[in-house]
Formats: sequence, structure tokens, C-alpha cells
Amino acid sequence: MPMATKATPSKKRTRSAPAFTTVLLVRHGNTPTTGKVLPGRAKGLHLSDTGRAQAVTAGERIGALARVDAVYCSPLERARETAAPIAAARGLRARVDRGLLECDFGDWTGAELSALMKKPEWATVQRAPSTFRFPNGESFTEMQVRIVSALDRLRAAHPGGTIVCVSHADPIKAAVAHAVGTHLDLFQRIVISTCSVSALAWSDHGPAVLAVNTTGGPIGDLALS
Repeated sequence: MPMATKATPSKKRTRSAPAFTTVLLVRHGNTPTTGKVLPGRAKGLHLSDTGRAQAVTAGERIGALARVDAVYCSPLERARETAAPIAAARGLRARVDRGLLECDFGDWTGAELSALMKKPEWATVQRAPSTFRFPNGESFTEMQVRIVSALDRLRAAHPGGTIVCVSHADPIKAAVAHAVGTHLDLFQRIVISTCSVSALAWSDHGPAVLAVNTTGGPIGDLALS
């Protein structure tokens, strides 16, 4: 008669927690045309004295963190000049990434905001941006896909770490809207001030919002509770 065999207890599979990357989104500092002109991707726009001071302050705030693995920035001058003191505060070199570029405003590039606000299309830009494409430029939907894809790629390169991404107001607003699960048509309700720091926790499971539009004081140890 065959011997009875003891059943081997099955090993329980334990799932490790997802490795969240803290993504700090920094809008570039103030420029001479901030709030007056839609500069877009036009070259040659630099930070004002106020903007340079803001960038130094942002560097001090981020420099006080326990860990920063990398600093990335849009290739436009105002973003690179903002990223420089932040990277220097961490002993890092800012890396340019085109995914962090400003929206391509096409024919509207360089126009005064006071003139643009008189256009009938301006209401669509504010109330239904997901339906709008800038003449000979980018749509808001394309901009959101671009910035979210770029951030997802960059955070995947630093699992469990902290990265800084210096970009522009509209792309950051679109990224925050995506992270919080807000429709793009409502993203204009999000305020992103010059040199503000917003924070996302991002893993393979997606992003979560830790802070939005912080402009002063210590950033502290942001974490999911």
C-alpha cells in the first residue's frame, strides 16, 4: 500500500509596495514679460532680477531636502536659468529634456495677453481647452500627453528617488490635473505661480498629488501616509 505523502504548504506570495518617485515640478522664475505676453517657445527670454532671486530661493528650499537624484529642465533659457541654482544647491548638473517644453502656441507666440483676451477663441481656451488647438501650434491635449509621458519616463529612471522638473505653467497645470484626476477642461482652475514647487508621488500604479503651488517655507519630507 503506497505511503501517504504530506501536502507541502504553499508559500504565500508577498507583494512589495510600489517604488514611488517624488517628482518636484518647478515653474520657471519671473521674466520681464510674465503676465503680459504669451512667449511660448520663442528664444531669448531670460529671467528678470526678481526671477533670478526666486530661482535662488527655490534652490535653497530644494537644497534642504534629504535627497534629490536629478534635476531636469525645459530647454528654454528661462527654465535653464531657474534650474541652474537648484542643481548647484545639490551639486548636480541640470539635464535638458524636451518633454518639459512650454506649449507650442503657434501663431499666438509673442502676442500680448490683453489682445488675446479679446479674441472669441479665448473663451474656449479658458472653458474648453481640450477642444482647442493653437493656430499652427499644439493642442492642449497633445501638451498634456507630452508632459505626462515625459514625467512618467523620467520618474521610471529614478524609482524610489526624488527628481526636480523645471517647466512652464500650462504643462505643470496639465500634469497636476492628470495626477489628481481632473478633466483637462478644468485645468485652468489650477494656479501655478512663478518658481512655485508642486509635488507628485509617482509609481508604476500612477501619480498622486502631494502638494501644489508652494511658494515659500521648507518643503519638508513629503510622503504618502
